[in-house]
Formats: sequence, C-alpha cells, structure tokens
Amino acid sequence: MGDMDPHIFAVAEDAYKQMSRNNENQSLIISGESGAGKTASAKYAMRYFAMVGGSLGDSSMEEKVLASSPIMEAFGNAKTTRNDNSSRFGKYVEIGFSHEYHIVGAAMKTYLLEKSRLTFQAKAERNYHVFYQLCASAALPEFQGLGLGGAESFHYTNQGQCTHLEATDDAADLESTRNAFSLLGVPESKQLELFSILASILHLGNVQLRAKDRHGESCFAEPDDEALGRFCALLGVEKSQVSRWLCYRKLVTASETYVKPMSRRQALNARDALAKHVYGQLFEWIVSRINKALRASGRQHTSIGILDIYGFETFAVNSFEQFCINYANEKLQQHFNLHVFKLEQEEYTKEEIPWTFIDFYDNQPCIDLIEAKLGILDLLNEECKMPKGSDASWAQKLYDRHLHHSPHFQKPKMSTDAFIVHHFAGKVEYQCSGFLEKNQDTVHAELIGLLRASKSVLLAELFPEEGDGSIALPSRRSHGSRVTVRPGRRSLPATDKEHRKPISTQFKVSLHKLMETLSSTAPHYIRCIKPNDRKRPFEFDAKRAVEQLRACGVLETIQISASGYPSRWTYVEFFSRYRALTRPEELMGGDERQTCQLVLERLLQDPSKYQCGKSKIFFRAGQVAFLEELRGRRLRAAGVVLQKSLRCWLGRRRFLRMRAAAICLQRFARGFLARRLARRLRRTSAALTLQKNFKMAVARRSYLRAQAAAVTIQAFARGMFARRLHRQMVASRKAIVIQSAVRGWLARTEYVRVRRTVVYLQCCCRRMRARRELRQLRIEAKSVEHYKQLNKGMEIKVMQLQCKVDEQARENRSLSAQLSALRASHSEELERLHSELRGLREDTAQETRIRELQEQLQHVELEKGSSEGRLGRELEELKQRLTELEAMKSNLKEEKDALNQRIMEQSQDLEDQLRRRVAAESQELRGQLEGERARYQDLVKECARLEQCCENLQDEVAFHKRTPSLRRSPSSDSILDSECSYPSSLSTAPSRDDADQQSESPSQPLDQERGRWRQRQEWRRTGSDSPSSSLTDDDGQDPYEKAYLLLLGQLNLVTEDLARTREELRRAKAQLAHERRPFEIFKRRSPPSPPNIAEILGLSKSPEKMTEEDSMMEEDLKYAYDAVRVSNKLLESQLQEQQQQHEQELEGLRLDVGSLKQLSKQQQSLIQDLQLHQEDELQHQIVLLKRENLDLAGQLERQEKSMLQLRKQLRTSVKQIQELTGSGEAVWPGQNVKVEELDRPLDVPPPAGAFEGMLGCKAEDEGRLIRTIITDFKPQHAPGALPGLPAYILFMCFRHADAVPDEHRIRSLFTAAVSGIKRVVKKHSEDFDVVALWLANTCCLINCLRQYGGDQSYRLANTPKQNQHCLRNVDLASHCRSLGDLAIQIYQQLIRVAQKKLKPMIVAAMLESETIQGLSSARPPGYHKQPAAPAYTLDSLLQQLSSFHEALGRHQLEPVVMGQAFRQLLFTIGGVALNYLLLRRDACSWSQGVQLRYNVSQLEEWLRAPGLQQSGATEVLQPLIQAAQLLQMLQVKKMTEEDADAICCLCTALSAPQIMKILRAYTPAAGLEERVRPSFISSVESRLADRTPAGPCQLLVDTAHLFPVHLPFSCSPVHLDEIRIPDSINLAFLSRV
Repeated sequence: MGDMDPHIFAVAEDAYKQMSRNNENQSLIISGESGAGKTASAKYAMRYFAMVGGSLGDSSMEEKVLASSPIMEAFGNAKTTRNDNSSRFGKYVEIGFSHEYHIVGAAMKTYLLEKSRLTFQAKAERNYHVFYQLCASAALPEFQGLGLGGAESFHYTNQGQCTHLEATDDAADLESTRNAFSLLGVPESKQLELFSILASILHLGNVQLRAKDRHGESCFAEPDDEALGRFCALLGVEKSQVSRWLCYRKLVTASETYVKPMSRRQALNARDALAKHVYGQLFEWIVSRINKALRASGRQHTSIGILDIYGFETFAVNSFEQFCINYANEKLQQHFNLHVFKLEQEEYTKEEIPWTFIDFYDNQPCIDLIEAKLGILDLLNEECKMPKGSDASWAQKLYDRHLHHSPHFQKPKMSTDAFIVHHFAGKVEYQCSGFLEKNQDTVHAELIGLLRASKSVLLAELFPEEGDGSIALPSRRSHGSRVTVRPGRRSLPATDKEHRKPISTQFKVSLHKLMETLSSTAPHYIRCIKPNDRKRPFEFDAKRAVEQLRACGVLETIQISASGYPSRWTYVEFFSRYRALTRPEELMGGDERQTCQLVLERLLQDPSKYQCGKSKIFFRAGQVAFLEELRGRRLRAAGVVLQKSLRCWLGRRRFLRMRAAAICLQRFARGFLARRLARRLRRTSAALTLQKNFKMAVARRSYLRAQAAAVTIQAFARGMFARRLHRQMVASRKAIVIQSAVRGWLARTEYVRVRRTVVYLQCCCRRMRARRELRQLRIEAKSVEHYKQLNKGMEIKVMQLQCKVDEQARENRSLSAQLSALRASHSEELERLHSELRGLREDTAQETRIRELQEQLQHVELEKGSSEGRLGRELEELKQRLTELEAMKSNLKEEKDALNQRIMEQSQDLEDQLRRRVAAESQELRGQLEGERARYQDLVKECARLEQCCENLQDEVAFHKRTPSLRRSPSSDSILDSECSYPSSLSTAPSRDDADQQSESPSQPLDQERGRWRQRQEWRRTGSDSPSSSLTDDDGQDPYEKAYLLLLGQLNLVTEDLARTREELRRAKAQLAHERRPFEIFKRRSPPSPPNIAEILGLSKSPEKMTEEDSMMEEDLKYAYDAVRVSNKLLESQLQEQQQQHEQELEGLRLDVGSLKQLSKQQQSLIQDLQLHQEDELQHQIVLLKRENLDLAGQLERQEKSMLQLRKQLRTSVKQIQELTGSGEAVWPGQNVKVEELDRPLDVPPPAGAFEGMLGCKAEDEGRLIRTIITDFKPQHAPGALPGLPAYILFMCFRHADAVPDEHRIRSLFTAAVSGIKRVVKKHSEDFDVVALWLANTCCLINCLRQYGGDQSYRLANTPKQNQHCLRNVDLASHCRSLGDLAIQIYQQLIRVAQKKLKPMIVAAMLESETIQGLSSARPPGYHKQPAAPAYTLDSLLQQLSSFHEALGRHQLEPVVMGQAFRQLLFTIGGVALNYLLLRRDACSWSQGVQLRYNVSQLEEWLRAPGLQQSGATEVLQPLIQAAQLLQMLQVKKMTEEDADAICCLCTALSAPQIMKILRAYTPAAGLEERVRPSFISSVESRLADRTPAGPCQLLVDTAHLFPVHLPFSCSPVHLDEIRIPDSINLAFLSRV
C-alpha cells in the first residue's frame, strides 16, 4: 500500500508500521481549511486502525472506538456556509496499543467548543445536528412528553432559516447516535434524561421576556408562558424561582445583599448564557462517558494520536471563535515548519552532510503578535480585568501598540473597531465587538444554584458541588479550568460573576500542551485540500488548490524530499536490521560503522544514493525499499530450507494421528452398543415409575380441590360475622362522638358566660382606678410650683459633687503613678538578686564537679597498676582461643550456607503463597471499596441537593418577606433593612401578618424533606448493621463505618441548623407580635383627632362637670360592687377545685423531691469515696515514680562509671597488644577495633521521660482533638487551667508535626482547628463568654506562631529555653494571616453580642432613669412622663459593662484589644443616647442636660477603675458630653453674640446639624426660662457655616460604625515544657514528646 498514490490508509499504515518497528508513539496531524475533509479523513484513519489493530476474537473495543464518531458529530458538528458537516470543536483521539499491537483502549481530548452557535446562527447556517435530529424524531413514543415539534418552531434552530439538508436523514442519524450511546454503555434512562435536557434548552430559547416600563430598566416573564413551564418541568426546578432569577440578579456587598432587576436585553443575555453553559456541561459529560467507555482494559504499550482540529476560517464577520481557530492553525503550521524544515535541515548540518538550505515561510512573528507579552491576547486579558473595559478601548490599545510596530497587524481603513492579522493562509479582518464578553464567559450563580437543586440525576452530575459550599463552573473547553462561584448568603463580599482565568489564557495553555504532546511523538501529516469553494462535486479549482499548497508549505516539502535524504538509520539499527546481508569477512572488524560502510559499498554501487554521517546513515528515496527487497530474498531462501524439514515432520505426525484415530473409533463403537442396551433397560424401569406417580397426582389433585372449597366457605362465613361486628362498633363510636360534641358545647357555653362576667368586673375596676388616678393628677398639677421652689439649689450641689469627684480622680492617678514607680524599682532589685543567685549556684556547681573529677583520677591511677598484670596473663589465653575460634568459624560457615539455602527455598514458597493470597484479598477488597464508594457518593449528592433546596427556600422567604417593606426605586432594591430608622417610620411599616404567612409556607416542604431524609438515614443505619458486609477490621468494626458516622453527623448538623432557623423565625414572629400589640391598642383607643394634654388630664373642665363626674363615679362604684359580689361566688368555686388539684400535685412533687434528695446523697457519697480513692492512688503512684526515677538515676551513674573503667582497660590492653604484634590495630574475633574509635566521647542519650513541649497527634485523632479542646471545651470543667490552654495545646501539636516534619499534618490540623472555632462561635453566637474565650485563644495562638516562628523580630524577648522551642522546618506565616482574619471576625461578633445586650439598656439608663433625685420636677410641662420606673438604671448598665470586663479579664485577653472593645461599646452608648436626645424634642432641657452630664461622669469614673481611660473610650463620649453642657448653657447663655461664640467654641465634637437641632428643640422650664430666640439661632448657624467640619455633617450618629481593630504582639513568658494539662480534659490519646 505504501507504493500507491497518496491515500489516508497509506499514511495510517506507515504510522502503524513505525510504531510496531520502533516502539515509538505516533501521531496523525490532519489539517486544512474548513470543509476540506478533515473529519472524514480522521474517521477513515480510525477505521483502518480498528481493522489492523483488532484483538483476536473480541471486537468490542474497536466498535466502541468507531462508535464515538457519530456521537461527537451529532453534538459538535454543524452546517456552515463552507461546510455542511463542520466540526465546531477540536479533538485529539489517542488510541492505545498493547505489546502485541492490539487496541486496548482510547482517550479523547476536546478543545474550544463553539457555544455561541447554540444561541445564534448566521443566515444559511444551522445549529448543532442533534437538535434537528431530536425535532425530526419528535413523533417517537418516548419523546411524547418533551413537547417537541418541528425545528421551525424553536428560536435556537430557526435563525439561519435552514432546517433541512439535502441527502441527510436526521431521524436515521438520531437512531445511529442512540445505538452508539448504547454500545458505549450509556443506559436508556440516561439517554432519555440527556434528550430531555436538550429539549429543555430548546424551550428555554422560546421563553419570552417583556419590559415592565418604557425605560426598560426591568422586565418580567409571563406566568403562563408555555415554554417556561416546559423548561421547568423537564429539569425539575421551580417555575417561580426560574422566572424570578431570569429577571433579577443578586449583588452581595460587605453589609448588604441586593436583588437588582435586569433590563430585557440583560435578561435575554442571561438566558442565552444559561443555555450555553448547560450545553457545555452536557458536552463535557458526553466526552467523559466516552473516555470512560474507551478506557484501556490492559496495560498500554504504545499509542497513535489522531488530531482532528478546526481548519483555517475566514467569514464575512470574524469574531473571537475564528481568532482562536486561526491561532491554533498558526501553531500547527509552526509545528509543521519546525519538523519538516528546521529540524530536517538542522539534522543535516549536525551530521555534517553536504546540504544547500531551502528558504521557507516562518510564521513565528505572527505567533508572537498573538501570544507574546503585550500581544493581542495579553491586551485582551488586561482589558477584561478593567472595571469599565470595553471592546473599543481594547481596539485602541491594539492600534497604539502594534499598528506601526508589527508588519502582521493592520487597521481597516473605514473601521475603528476591527483589526487585520496576516496569517500564513492570508489576511483576516476581525471585528472587536463581543471579544471581551466571550473571553470572560460569565454566568449568574443563582441560576446555577437552581439547576443544582434539581431532582434530575444527570443534571446533578453536570453541576457537582466543590468543598466548604462552592460551585464549580466549567469553562468553554471541556477540559479547562473551573470557575468558583460562591453563594450570595456568605458573609464575605461576592458577586454573581466571579473572576477566573479568561478563555484565551485557558486555550493558550491547552494549545501549548497539545504542541508538547505532538512534539513527543513521531508526526505524520495529512494535508486536506479543498477542490472548490462552492461545495460542488467533481469540480476542481486549480488556482485555489495551488494557493492552499503554497500556504501550508507543501511545495517546499516536495523540494526537500526531492533533494534530501528522507530515510535514515543509526549504525546500530542498520546493523541489526540488515545483518542477514553481511558476509563473514565483513564481520571480522569490531567497528559497526566500518562494517556498515563495507556493506553499503557492496550493495549500493552509487555513492550519491546514501551519505554516512556522524551517528546515522542517510538514504535517498527508494534505497531503503531496495535494501528491504534484498533482505526479503535472503530470508525467503532461508525459509525454503526450514519448510522442507517442517513438511517432513508434519507428514509423519499426520500418519500417527490417523492410526490413533482408527483405534479410537473401534473403542467408541463397542461402547455405543453397550450403552444402547443399558438405555433400553432404564426406559422400562422409568415407565413403571411414571405410571405410579401419575396416579398419585390425580388422587392428590381431587383432594386439594375439596379442601380449597371448604376453606373458601369458611372464609366467607367468618367475613360476614366480622363485618356485622364492625357495623356495631361503628354505631357505638358515633354515639360517643355525639356525646363528646354535646359535652364540649356545654363546657364552652359555661366558659363564655364566666369570661363575660370577669370582663365586666375588670371594666368596672379599671374605670374606678382611672377616675381615682385622674383626681390624683389634678391635685399634683396644682403643686408643681412648690416642687420647683424646693429644687432650686440642686444644680449647685451637682456641680460641687462633680468637682470633688475630679479632685479624687487626680489624687488616685498620682498615687497609682507612685505605686507603679515603686513596683518597677522593686522588680529591678528582684531581678538583680536573681542574677546574683544564679551566679553563685554556677560557681558552686563547678567546684563540686572539679572535686569529683579529682577523685575519679585517683581511683583510675590505683586501678591501672592492678590491670597491667592481669592483662598480661589474659593475652596468652586469647592467643590460644584465637586458633580454636578460627576452626570453629570454618565449620559454622559451612552450616550457615546450608541453612541459608534451605531458608531461601522456604521463603520463596511462602512468598508465592502470600502473593496469591494477597492478590485474592485485594481483588475482593477492591470490589467492596467500589461499592462503598458509590454509596458514599450517593449520600454526598443527596446532601448537596438538600442544602441547595434549603438555600433556595431561604432566599425565597427573604425575597417575599423583605421586598414589600422597602419602598425604593427598582434600581436600589435592597434585602436588608436599614439599621438606623426613625421612630416616625412605625406608622408607615406594613403589617407583618403576610410576612408571617409567607415565612410559614416554606416550612412544609422543609418538614417533608427532613422526614424523607430521616427515613433514608434509618435505612442507612439498618443497612450498615446488616451481616452482608464482609469488609471488617481486626476487631470486627466496619472500616467505612467511621466515614458513614462522620457523614451522618454532618447531615444531623444540617437538620439541627434548619430546626434552629425555624425556631428563631418563630421567636421573631412572637416578638414582632408582642411589639405590635401596643401600637394596635393605641390605634383602637385613639380618637380621630388627638386631644391635647389639658383634656387628657382634665384641667380644662368646669366645676359643674366635675360634680357630675363625682355622681357618675358613685354609681359606677355600686355597679362594680354588685359585679364583684357575683364574680366572687364563681371564683370561690373555681378556687376550691384548683386548690384540691394543687394539693394532689404538691404531694406527688414532695415524694419526688424526697427520692431525689436520697439519690443525690448517695451520689455525693460515691463521689467523695471516688475522690479520696483517686487521691490516695495518685499519691501512691507519685511516690512510686519518684523511687523509680531515683533508682534509674543511680543505675545510670553506675553504668557511666563502669563504662569509663572498661574504656580505660580496653585502651591499655590495645596498647599492649600493639606493642607485642607491632601493628596499628588489634584483631579480635568477630570485630575490628581501632584506636581512633576509642578516643571518641561516649554519647549518653537524654533521659527517656524528658518533656520537650511537643504533643503528638495521629491523623485519625484530629477530629477527637478538635472536639475535646474546641467544640466541647468548657473552662469551668478544668479549674485552675492555664488561660489560653487550647491555643498552647494546638501549638504543641504544630511543633510535633514541624519536628517530623509533616507539613500536610500541620495544614490539616490548622484547617480543622479553624473550622472548629468557627462552628463553636456560630453555635454560641449569642454567648458573650464563649465568644470572648475563643477570641482570647485565637490571639494567644497568633502570638505563639509569631513568637516561635521564623521572624527574628518577634524573638527578641524570648528566653534561651523558648528559642529552643522555635519552629525549624515549616513556615506558618500564611496560617498566621488566616488566624488574624478569624480573630477579627470573632472580635466583630463579640462587639455585636455586647451591643445587642446594651442597646435596650442605653436610653433607659442614660436618659430616663433618675439618678439625681428631684430633677424630674424641673422637667418641662410637655415632657412625657414614664408610667413606672424604667426597666434599666445606670447601675444595671455599669454592672453589665463590669460583667463584660470581668469575662474578658478572666480569659486574659490582651489589654489593648480589651481597650478597643470598650471604646467601641462606649461609642455605641454615646451614639444611641445622642440619637435619642436629638429625636425627642421633650428631652432637650436643662434638667436633662444635668442628669446626662452626671451619668456620663459616672461612666468616666467606671473607666478609671479598670484603667481603661487611656484606650480612647473617653474621646468617643465627647459628643454626648458637649451635648449635655450645651443644654446646661442654654439656661442662661442664649442672648448675646459672646454666648454664640462660646457655644461654637465648646461644641467642637458636635456637627452643625446636631447643634442646630438641640437649639431648636430646647424646651425651657415653664415660668423660669425663655425659649431660644430665632435671631440667636441664626447667629450660631452663621458661625457654624464658617467652621471647617472635622467629620461628616450628619444629624444622627451611625451606631453601626466599627473602628478598625489592631491585634498587638505580646511575648508569652510561659515555657511549653512547663505547661500542665488537667486530667479532666481527657487528652490521653496525645503522646507527650
């Protein structure tokens, strides 16, 4: 076939032969323009490889390889203006071969699917073939529920106005596609789900979106849209949510989440983006299933790759897809040039072959223009990162950068948004419009979340979940990177369009990988030439063909082939291949190169037909074929000799077989006759047996028929009796129901009568009390002046008290300064004494050591004399023993060899048996592992679907609940309400009943989902306990049971979160109803026109009316007395009944209390006994351990002394032996001891029990550790423990992992610890003590990481012992930053918890409570008097702050962080109090200012007690202090210009609107002061206008503002090896290192 004209089979055969001959991977690169026949050529090549590489007797793999073609054509090919079956994606099929060169599997990689064709087709073009195939087969029974019709009825298939192709049967093509799916192992159910998703895409294109107004800022979908309904029904998603999120999108900021409407154009783009994304995911899933079906069944030896990629394209309008396609063709052309031209000619030069270079077109400058730095793709990616990047600005950057610098770049004359690139095949003009949008490839996360919550199994596979709740969105390529989209409910700011790698970057990376793959194989090029551009058969355009040949470099290739050496062999390969042609005299030399030259000179007479290089032999065209022919002749002659001998052997074997067959026939014939006789005898016996059994069956059948008739009669009779009894029971039950209804009606009637009587009695009593209070108020109104006279000197007394408090505070500060100085001097003196003490101890230790050494030296000198005589005698004995040991050694060596041989044989047998057993067990374990893994994946998918359903339902609840309450423009619609709202807005707030009903409706599906999940969970539990599971551990426990328990625990946490959410919702509803009740009562009782204060108090009535009221009051008292007498009788009877019931319950409770007391006494006695017993045992163990330590220390000392003695003796004996033998070393039996080795010091290991401040934690104990020291940790359970103990334990575990080193263990433990802290803080988000505990522990862990980390600046204050504990191998700087972020989050949660507790107390404690007695009489007349004492006082507020300070101090939080926290809390107190003062007109008075200034002074005094005055907390109270001083000044200073200047100079911390609000709202005391004049207010306002504002000029203080927090570093004085861990924490599973 290689001698034929160029054919696809010839190229394939050449690749197959080279693979089998050279054991080298091959590749077929099929290139050409669009419509030149690349796809057909790839199919023919695959068909050839399937034929020649088919496995013996099994063709399933070859059929699967061929079956992938119709599937990929249906989903990836479409009709264009140049080709009716154009591939709109690139693919690289790699076919794997075994050692026998049979196909064992295949793999497919795809590149850049053109997803834009799905939503738009140009004229005379079509969408992908599968949609038209589906529409053509709409009449099939299995497609009846998809709602399909003709292709003309869908928007996505009718834009090109070309729905049918000639000579194409779409229905038959669909049938072949379905057969291919079945052959590849895709079940019928999966195929139907796939086709339903395709049909849903078609229906999605028909969804109509209409604008709400003429401006088009928002749009909506028709509720009765048939296409939308079919789309939701096919995908199993909710129609209301799909219609909402098609028209809205969610914007998430740091503090709020916005739901913003989209215009109709934006909504249509979002719809098209969703369709393209679903189709891209479906295409990726199909490729993965094909690869799974084509996976290699055995070990792959070599492979052949077929590259079928899109050809060079140029259309009337070229966009981003054509640019990427032409860029890929440029890279392929460069690879062709590199292989054919550059490498070919460079190899001739390298081998020193005479050669004349041929010029060719090098397209490297064009590639540099596209992919180099600041090239087209680089500028495109840079523009995509710009906040307001556009196609026009990108085009302008291209012009500025490349227009006058690159010859391959041009600008069109009449366009400013296009550019021209000189490709190797010609010039192409690209339109810049749409480049940025296609490069970013964005899709909204809300729509993806809806699809992920679908009940479709295939759709769940298309949109899987990824890690801590993230969504993986694939790119435009099937194997590209993934985009991470986070749900909008996260606390971190995020948007619905996440940043990721652009499509151009991903395509460039995949293209480089493809080039590397092609470079690692031997390429074979197939150039497809397009005969004409009109798609007509049997028409050849010679000019067009020559242009294609010249553009792809074929003409230069022909020139190189004609003048070059296409065939080449290395000397070793040539010698091994053509050794059969050599002669014996040519093999005499040892040089292979010389031998090859001699053979070539003899076989090839013409020297120009070949060239010998340095390492290879180069042949002209046809010379290798000539050598192959000579080799074949030589081998054929040798084969004839072999055939002659073989045929002789075959003839003799045939004769022997015939003789054996004759003997065998005789034996079988005789056996046949004997068997026939035996068969006749057996048949006779069987006939008798059949007759007997038949008669028995007839008799049994008649008996059973009679028995069944009797049983039927009995059943009908018993049924009749049972029905009769049932009717009687029903009749009696109905009578009971009627009786219960009548009795209930009588009880309700009695209850209504009693309730009416009680209500009447209450009305009478309340009317009497109201009139009594009215008279009291009238009396008090007349004595107001008296109270004013009594409290005239109160202001002077308050000022004097304030001065005394300030003097005492100054004295306290001076005393504290003196005390701190004394403490500093005392600490310095103490440190000096400690240093002197350490020096004395060191001197004493050195003297003791010297004395010990002197004693040892004397002892050694005494022993030296005695050992010399003894060694002389022992030397003679050693020489005699040496000879005996040598003889014994030889004998033992022979025995050792025999034993080794026997052991080797036995070990070989054992290894074989063990290998077979391990293989069988591993196969069984692998099967069970796959089953368990499938079950685990099902659980994970179900969990993800439930979580997504929960999120969608919560979003829907939030949307329904909050959207009506915000009356804003559609463009600024926000979900979160404003935190700072005015009291006047209560009248405009909507009713909460609708919101409550809407919030209750989603709870029903949540209950249903929870019930179904509990059933599944019980089923999993029963399934895990079944005896069918055979994979058990040594102790009988299922190895995957832990994984199941962990998963079930996570699911239980999810259900608990749902239950907690419902409980919080119920509480919020109850609280809302409670808060709304006073307003409803006020609305019902308030008249249409509100009365004035005089009418309410009754001051404006005449004396005549008052007498009439007295008479009415007497009559009311009579009626009230009668009502009370009647009600008392009813209440007495009810009271007696309740008293009897109460006495009975009390007796039962007394008995229970007695039993409980006895039980508690028993428990206390047991606990005391256990404690005493444990203490005794602990003391006994301590004594034993001390004794053991002393014994071990003594033994260690004795061993050291004996070692020193033995070492000295050995040294002296070696010296003596050296003197006798005259050699430098002494030979001992079994070892060689050198003198130099004896002089080395003895290495004594440290004591085994020394604790180095490290805790070892196994990987399986990480969850247990986190649960013990984080999740379930309570400080009260470990009294006396070191503050921050969990942080120290975690860091000691980090130290152990660093010492191993094991960075993965550190990362895993750090992630688990952070997750555990977040869960604990979230679970106890309202507990201030728990949040403070973990804030202190997080800060402590950060300080440990810094103190013992790699930064030297944090180690300056460390002790030498602490420096020994520093980390050595792993850098934890990134973990330190993550912990810092976590600490800031916990700090913010701490502030929120404290604010939530303080806000209800601020107004009552600072403004409403009367801390100075008598000031209430000086309030203005219009002041709203509280009906009772306020709920909170200043003392309760200070107690709350003290409790906060005590909690933070108990956990030893850093003083700087504590000061910042209290600064934030006092800012909240001041802001809330000032806002209330500004919003309440009656609160702006002199008495209120005096009261407020006194309360603030109390706060300042409280700050001085714990030393928080330096934290900046006093500065945040300045606005409130100046507001109080301004109210005090307005009593006297509100007349002159000097007063106005004084006010402006005093109120520096207040803004101008706040000062003006206080001046206008100031209410003077009646009869004692005057109002502030308008002229004075104008004067102050003019002065404030000239003042430069220090901050924002706003009226109300933003109480939600948070000051930035700083986490300082403080060096811990604690040594890690001195930390004591209480036994109550239960950390016995950690190993102390």
